[in-house]
Amino acid sequence: MKALLIIDVQNDFIPGGTLAVKEGDQVVPIINELQQKFDFIVGTQDWHPLNHGSFAANHPKKKVGEFIDLNGVQQILWPVHCVQGTKGAEFHPDLKTDKWKAVFQKGTNPMVDSYSGFFDNNRMGDTGLSTYLKENGVREVYVCGLATDYCVKFTVLDAISEGFKTTLIADATRAVNIQDNDGLNAVKEMSEAGAKVVLTEEILYFS
Repeated sequence: MKALLIIDVQNDFIPGGTLAVKEGDQVVPIINELQQKFDFIVGTQDWHPLNHGSFAANHPKKKVGEFIDLNGVQQILWPVHCVQGTKGAEFHPDLKTDKWKAVFQKGTNPMVDSYSGFFDNNRMGDTGLSTYLKENGVREVYVCGLATDYCVKFTVLDAISEGFKTTLIADATRAVNIQDNDGLNAVKEMSEAGAKVVLTEEILYFS
């Protein structure tokens, strides 16, 4: 069985949010259309405590974009975003969630960030997503959402390492692009790791 994984389409990652991804809102209608083609859909949600170690605000004299050592992992510092229970952590209001089987929250440990929907960044914490998918007979995953060069990329790479046949729906994602080509480089990295890269129309009209 195949599953659609919808990664972190949350208000803080949408233009106007505290960690806005350019054109992040444009994936919402695309993802809503894609959902019509899948019977098994799972979402992920960044769900940080306010004291999270990835927030620049929690490190005096440090700025957004600087790197620190966070519990043994090189960590870029972000603006405060997707704090548990806030509007910014909620899914985009136009995103359809009525068909979703489950939501897996990540980034809940203040001592380590979690880009992937499967594991945190030091791979010590497991969200349970892999086990859940396998127990439900899922062998193939299609990944979309935000952002191409961070949470989508690491979810795709972990899906491959967990043995899932993995497809990136490239036009249903958008990149942070701290460096101009980060998104393109991320797609190349995912492809070289074994992910198939497709566009939405290939799923809507040819599957």
